[in-house]
Parts: sequence; structure tokens; C-alpha cells
Amino acid sequence: MKLRLFTLYLSVVLIFSGCGSVGSGLSQAYNMTKCEYNYKSISNLNLAGMNLSRGVSVTALPAILSLLSGNASSIPLNFTLNLDVKNPNAAAAAFNGLQYIISIDDIQFTSGQVNQSMNIAAGASQTLPLNIGVDLATLMKSNSKSAVENITKNFLGIGSEKSNVTVQLKPTFMVGNTPVTSPVYIPVSFSFGGK
Repeated sequence: MKLRLFTLYLSVVLIFSGCGSVGSGLSQAYNMTKCEYNYKSISNLNLAGMNLSRGVSVTALPAILSLLSGNASSIPLNFTLNLDVKNPNAAAAAFNGLQYIISIDDIQFTSGQVNQSMNIAAGASQTLPLNIGVDLATLMKSNSKSAVENITKNFLGIGSEKSNVTVQLKPTFMVGNTPVTSPVYIPVSFSFGGK
């Protein structure tokens, strides 16, 4: 509902702004809200200094399981979440940065921002990379340890139950020379992991 209101707001401003860079910026912002967002992949996976981008080796598995089930004060997990953004519109879609919130299995996993622009031509697709860094030990202190362990196992490809992910994107657009942040989040949902 909020996304529809924002879309309506952009449409009204676009109508009254006329031509030029303001109209172009609003048009690209409006088109961004109409793009299709889907999960593409996870890359650059690193757990506590171990590069796991190519999967978990049989020799590394015991150390990983011991780390997750132990009482380590810090367990850094870093990865890139790649989203596929498809622009079905007849004109370009663009943003100049965005804020995001990622929730996994009802746990607010992390939040952050991307400080780069993206411009997607009409009918084209691009990958939106979100570089994520989180301390699993901190998450385990404020959430169910077993839930965080299951999420981590799904990242590593060794989980038994799927994880449900919600990514909320709040883009910032340039309207003329003024940055305008969307008042609502664009939701993206998907599942991963499990058998």
C-alpha cells in the first residue's frame, strides 16, 4: 500500500514538473519502483577468515561446526548478496544510492546502505550487489542461537531447513539537483538453503 502511495506521489509530481531533468529524475525513480527484484546469488562468502566461496571442504566442516556451537566472542560473516534487477519499463530506471534491511527467518540480520548509483536501461537487467558484514556471535546473543546456526548453515550449503529472507530496499533518487529518499521500502522475498 505504501509503495502504491509513493508511486502515486511520484506520478503527480512528474505530471506537474513538466520536462527537463526534474521530470527525467522522477520518471527514472518511478520506473525503479516498477522493476522486478529477485535473488541471484551469494558470492565472496567468508566465515571467521575462511574463504568459503567455493563451498565447505570436508576438512573445514568440523572446525566450522565447532565454531558455531561454541562460545566464541566474535564470528565474522561477510558475503555479497546479489539481486537481479529487471527493468520492464519503456524508459530507464535509476537510483543514486539506497538503504537496506535484511531479515532472515524473522531475525533482523543486518542493515546498511549502498553509496553508488545504478541506471538500468529499458528492458534490461543488472545485478545489484549488497556487501554484507555481520558478527554471528552478536546475533546469537540477542536471538535464538539455533536459528542463527541454521541460517549460517544455509549460507554454507549444509543446512537442513530452508531460510526465508526479506530484503527491504529504500532508494534515493536525484530530482534535479536534490536527493530524494523514498518514504517506503521496496520488498524482495526469497528462500534459500535446506534440503
